[in-house]
Amino acid sequence: MTFEVGSVITVREVLHGEVWLEFPETVVTDDGTMLVTVQVDGSPMTQHPEHPFGPHPWSHLDAWSGTTVLKLRRDGDWYSVWRFFEGDRSLGWYVNFEQPVTRRQDGIDINDLQLDIVIDPDGAWHWKDVEDLGPAVASGRIDLGQLRAVLDAAPDLVRRLDEDDRWWASWDGWSPVES
Repeated sequence: MTFEVGSVITVREVLHGEVWLEFPETVVTDDGTMLVTVQVDGSPMTQHPEHPFGPHPWSHLDAWSGTTVLKLRRDGDWYSVWRFFEGDRSLGWYVNFEQPVTRRQDGIDINDLQLDIVIDPDGAWHWKDVEDLGPAVASGRIDLGQLRAVLDAAPDLVRRLDEDDRWWASWDGWSPVES
C-alpha cells in the first residue's frame, strides 16, 4: 500500500496495542518501502488520556509547536530520520528509534522507543535520552525485545554517521518552502 503525494495521513502512536496520541502528517513521497512525510508547525495533536500508561509525555500540548519536521521512515527499520526546520532554516537531523512503521488504510502506526540521536547542522552528533531506557524497561513502557532491536540498530547508524554515509543525505537540500 502506498499513499498519494500531498495526502494527509493520520499518524498514531500505539503503545501496547492502544492509541496514545494521534496527529496529521502530509505525504511528500511514498514508494512503498520509504514513506516521507512532513509535520507542520501547528499540527493538531489528539491525546488519549485514558491510556493504561497514563497521559502521553506531550499531553500538555494541543498542537505540534515551533518547528516543521520532515520524517523519513523505511519499512522494517527500527528508527525514523527527522529533519527539523524553523521556517526554511534547517536545525539539523534527528534519529528517532521506534518500532518499524505499520501502514493502515488512512495512515501509519508508530511506537517511540525512547532513544534518539541528535545530528547538528555541522554533522556532529550525540545521543539523547539514553538515561530513559532503563526506566522505560522497568515500567514496562518498552520490553527487552524492543530494547534489543534498538541496540542492534544503533551500531550501524553510528558507523554511518562516523563515515558520513547517511542514506538520507539525498534529502539535505529539501526545504518546507518547496512543498
